[in-house]
Amino acid sequence: MNLQPTHLQSDLIKLIPLQEKDFDQLFEVASDPLIWEQHPTRNRYQKEVFQSFFDGGIESKGAFLVINLATGAIIGSSRYYDLDPENKSVAIGYTFISRQYWGKNFNRSLKNLMINYAFESVDSVIFHIGENNIRSQKAIGKIGAEKIGEETMTYNGDLQSNLNFVYRITKHNWKSLHKS
Repeated sequence: MNLQPTHLQSDLIKLIPLQEKDFDQLFEVASDPLIWEQHPTRNRYQKEVFQSFFDGGIESKGAFLVINLATGAIIGSSRYYDLDPENKSVAIGYTFISRQYWGKNFNRSLKNLMINYAFESVDSVIFHIGENNIRSQKAIGKIGAEKIGEETMTYNGDLQSNLNFVYRITKHNWKSLHKS
C-alpha cells in the first residue's frame, strides 16, 4: 500500500502529501487551542509542540495536507500509519481540521477518502482516539467503527503516555454500511 497517494479527492477536499515546506501554513490552522482541547496533547497549538507533531508526520511518509477544493485553503492534516501487511490493516489518525469546517461533512469526506483507498489494500482500518476525545469518538462511531480495546501510547515528542481507545472498521462492515 502506498501511504501517500496523490489522487485522493472528493467534491469537498483533496489530499496532498505533507512536505517540509508546509509547516508554516499548517501551523496557522493548528495554532487554534480549541482544536486540541479534547486531544491527549492539549498544547499542540504551541509552535514547538506542533513542530514535533509535524516532524512525526514527515517521518511517517503517510501524512497529508487537507485542502478545501473550492478555495485551495489548507484546512488540516491526517495520516496513515502502522501499516501491518501480515494482519492486512492500517491505522488512520493524527487528524485535525480547522474549526470553521467542523460539522460540515469535511471530516466525513476525509475519512471516506482515506478508508476507501485503504480498503483497496487492507481488510481493516484502525483508529486510536484519546480517552477524553469525545467528539472524535462520536464521529468515528457514526461511520461504523467499533471500539475493540484500549492502548497506552506515547505520541511523537510527548513525555507522557496517553490512554487511547482503539476502534476498527472492517472492509466487510464498511461495504455493507456504504452500499450505493
